Formats: sequence, C-alpha cells, structure tokens
Amino acid sequence: MKRSKLLAKGKTWRDKLEDSKDLPRFERIEGTLRDKWGRGTMVIPAPKEIDALMKRVPRGKVVTINELRKAIAKKHGVTIGCPITTGIFAWISAQAADEAARKGSTRVTPYWRTLKTGGELNLKYPGGLKGLKKKLEAEGIPVVQKRKRWVVADYKERLAEL
Repeated sequence: MKRSKLLAKGKTWRDKLEDSKDLPRFERIEGTLRDKWGRGTMVIPAPKEIDALMKRVPRGKVVTINELRKAIAKKHGVTIGCPITTGIFAWISAQAADEAARKGSTRVTPYWRTLKTGGELNLKYPGGLKGLKKKLEAEGIPVVQKRKRWVVADYKERLAEL
C-alpha cells in the first residue's frame, strides 16, 4: 500500500500507532488457519502492544516477528499471536519511529532490531537495506547477504528475551 494512501486522511504514523481499533481481540483458530496453526485461540494485538515489545529489544540484540507473536500470545494466554497484524503493526511502529526521528526525537522504537523470519532484514522498513544495515552494524550486529536476502549473521544467538 502506498504511503500517501495510508496518510491520506491526515493521520500521522503516531496516530495510527495509538489507534487501538478495539484491540486486542481474541478469536478461535478455524478453517484453513487450523491446518497451519492447530486448534486454540489467537490474539489480534493492539498496535501499541507490538510497539512496546519492540522497545524492549536492547542494543546489540534482535527479535523476529515470530518472537513478537510468541510473546504477545504468552501475554494473553492464547495459542498464537496473529501473524498478519503483528507484522503490520511492527511496520506501523517502524514508520512512527522514523516519523518521530525526522521531527528530532532521539528516543524512538528501535525498529531495525525487528527482523523477518529467518533473521532477514525487512527492506520495507524506513531506510531500506542501506539504513537498516548501517544501524545494525553500528550496534555490532553483522549483516550478510545470503543469495538474494540480507540477514543478521547468527541471528538466533542474538535474540532478545521478551
């Protein structure tokens, strides 16, 4: 989705992060989701919950979307955290942090420490490959290319405990 469409109604990224949309919400895992995730319940988290988890990742550590999902599921006592909204809300958090940094804030959510599955950098985050790589390497986190993907080397050893 184009950035201009997301901000079309005059909402800032911070506004989007703050809009809980009556979340968290809990749903039974049903239909085709059951084939992949099994039986149980799923939490659709609030955007601020994902942002709060991302803020807990210390310098020199990383987290993946899957770790965020596990932490949010544990927090709410359910089977899984929604894979779709967790990723979307992490992206919104990254955009809000970048927006705040551009306005002069020095304490922002360290979104560059949140990776995709397998330790892959999320190239849709602000700064793209060049910006993310620079921020991670400044924290002593090596980034390497594996085929067409860019990943944090030995990311599993660098995972933060949430």
